[in-house]
Amino acid sequence: MSTGYSMPAADPATAARMGEADLRITAVETFRVSDRFLLVKVSSDAGIAGWGEPILESRAETVEAAVRELADLLIGEPVQIGRLWQRMHKSGFYRGGPILGSAVAGLDQALWDVLGKALGVPVHVLLGGPVREVLPLYAPANGADDAALAGRAQELIEAGYRMVKTAPEGPRDFLETPARLHATVRRWEQLAEVMGPDRTFAIDFHGRVSAADARVLLAELEPLRPAFVEEPLPPEFQGELSALTAGTTVPIATGERLYDRWEVAGVINSGVRVLQPDLSHCFGISEAMRIAAVASLRNVALAPHCATGPVAFASCAQLGFAVQEVMVQECHLELHNPGAGTLARFVDPASFTFRDGALVRPSAPGLGITVDEDAVRAAAADPQRHRSPVWQRTDGSYAEW
Repeated sequence: MSTGYSMPAADPATAARMGEADLRITAVETFRVSDRFLLVKVSSDAGIAGWGEPILESRAETVEAAVRELADLLIGEPVQIGRLWQRMHKSGFYRGGPILGSAVAGLDQALWDVLGKALGVPVHVLLGGPVREVLPLYAPANGADDAALAGRAQELIEAGYRMVKTAPEGPRDFLETPARLHATVRRWEQLAEVMGPDRTFAIDFHGRVSAADARVLLAELEPLRPAFVEEPLPPEFQGELSALTAGTTVPIATGERLYDRWEVAGVINSGVRVLQPDLSHCFGISEAMRIAAVASLRNVALAPHCATGPVAFASCAQLGFAVQEVMVQECHLELHNPGAGTLARFVDPASFTFRDGALVRPSAPGLGITVDEDAVRAAAADPQRHRSPVWQRTDGSYAEW
């Protein structure tokens, strides 16, 4: 469904000026397409609109309500991103968390989009200018069985990707049998064989593997030399990361469920080698830049998490072209097949240029994308239900998804 707020447009003389302080916000409108896809449009008195993706998977309605509350803080205000970010972050007294982080994130993305369009430059130029010309990407490689996984990996190799990411099949018991652990490792050995020595792969434990089994699997993975293992522990057990990283040579990644620089500061000295802020959860592009600064103090790379839609991906891309510490960008969009999925439905596929497993630096202003607003409005009129799975272990207790 679509929800909007508006105010009268400014006089033409004001609307004609393109400076940051001269643009004023006139409307904030949300479009909930599904439980995993929510967009926000921020309009200005100069007729320039920006788009953001304020989504928390399976919590779209909750985040949409938070965006509506934050809209009252923005209407009529000048597009001064730093000031407005502080206002949204601090005005409610209570701080942090995934709901507020996601709501602010989408609005922050949209404000950067407005400002970039107003000044006629991509957001990464506003963030300091490009540090690279192409941004390496990785895509998900999963399958119902070993053959399906190998087939998906081969498809991605043929499309040009040099890195993929997979996950252990689930749900997982707290202590798995030796037979299942062996089967899991063999599956990854086969993936490594398909990828070959000139490509790489990562594994997302997704917090679903127990700490005891994580140690066993990490030891078995060392000869395969994966790019990283992601979320070997659930976020509430980040304090145990130091012990885990000290016992393995496999690079450990975390961060998609850390929502601001203060949460990141609590793990940056734990020995993690990769941080994965999600730009639709971590208070947006503005806070991701600060998280990157924290990472740079400990020589930690960034691989931003992005398992949602094209506006979130576009925001990640702008960060990736401005931040040296970004080593690779997650991409669930089928960029090698631009007519597929969410990308083609709602955003002009020509917004992204994919070549040899990487994204070519965009030159269009703002986030660099063209959103099909008619398609978005039509889809939001009948939002779809796509709840995340609820898994149970063999004993009936609930398991991490």
